[in-house]
Amino acid sequence: MEALFHGMLLAFGLILPLGVQNVFIFNQGATHHKFTNALPAIITAGVCDTILIYLAVAGVSVIVFSLEGLKVFLFLAGFFFLAYMGWVMWKSTPEINAYSDQNRFSARRQVTFAASVSLLNPHAIMDTIGVIGTSSLAYTGYEKWVFTVACIMISWIWFFFLAVIGGKIGQIDNNGRFLGRMNQVSAIIIWIMAIYMGYQLYLLVK
Repeated sequence: MEALFHGMLLAFGLILPLGVQNVFIFNQGATHHKFTNALPAIITAGVCDTILIYLAVAGVSVIVFSLEGLKVFLFLAGFFFLAYMGWVMWKSTPEINAYSDQNRFSARRQVTFAASVSLLNPHAIMDTIGVIGTSSLAYTGYEKWVFTVACIMISWIWFFFLAVIGGKIGQIDNNGRFLGRMNQVSAIIIWIMAIYMGYQLYLLVK
C-alpha cells in the first residue's frame, strides 16, 4: 500500500502544474463537439507518459540522457517545436464559434502534437528521471511494479479529466470568447517555456 500511495501522490504532484502537455489536452477537449474526438490526443499523451515512466524506473533513460549530443538535440528540437506550437495556438483563436472546423485538430495532428509535447520536453524527461526514477529505487520486485503502475494510472486519469473539463467549458462558451482568451494565454505560456528552454540550451553549449 505504501508503494501505491507513494506513486499516486508523486505522479499527481508532477503532473498537476500547468504545462504544455496539460494545456494541449485541455484545449482539445474544449474545441471538439464530442469527447471521443479528443481521444487521439489523450491516448497519445498517456502512452508517451507510460513509456517515459517505465524507462525512468528501468533506468534506461538515465543512460540515454547522459549522452551530451542527444541532450543538445532535445533542447534544440524542443525550443523550435514549442515556438511553433505557440504560434499555432495563437492563430487558432476562435473568432465566431468555439467549435468552428478550422480550429479543431485532426486525429493525426493531435497524435503528432501530443507526442511532441510529451517527448520533446527535456524538462519533463529530467523530472521523470530525477523524481520518479530516483524514488523507485526505494522499492524492489512487486512493490516496484505497484509504484510504477500507480504513477502511470494517475497520468492517464489526469489526461481524461482535463479533456472532460475542457469539454464542459467549451459547451458553456457558446461565442468562443473564453476559449479565444484561453488559447492566447496558452500560447504565451508555451512561448515562455520555449524561451526558457532556449536559455537552457545556451547554458549547455556555451
